[in-house]
Amino acid sequence: MEENRERPLAHVRKKAGGEALANAAIAYMKRHRTDKFSLQEMADALFVNGSYLLRTFKRYTGCTPLAYHHHLRCEYAKELLVQTNQSVSEIGEAAGFVSSSHFSHIFKKMEGCTPTEYRMYHQETE
Repeated sequence: MEENRERPLAHVRKKAGGEALANAAIAYMKRHRTDKFSLQEMADALFVNGSYLLRTFKRYTGCTPLAYHHHLRCEYAKELLVQTNQSVSEIGEAAGFVSSSHFSHIFKKMEGCTPTEYRMYHQETE
């Protein structure tokens, strides 16, 4: 009977641990948003298995770590698009994308428009 009492507590600890891991992964990605993404490097830095990190992160955030990393990069790129006169290629590189075509592809997938369209829209509204 005592085993039944401990089981809910173990679930709470595991849930809290999973949430803490997801938050730690987010903090890691924020610190490394312009670096090349590596699930294994992040898992090693957080002292967990990569598969476990992937499953846990997706369960708590609803997206994969790579998708979240792309989101962070796009948010940074959006700031640069509005606040600077840098070219789209320079902004893609500054945000950590390996090429301007990859940057444009990911940006359009995430935001629904190209980086140039985003910049033009925000220049018109100011």
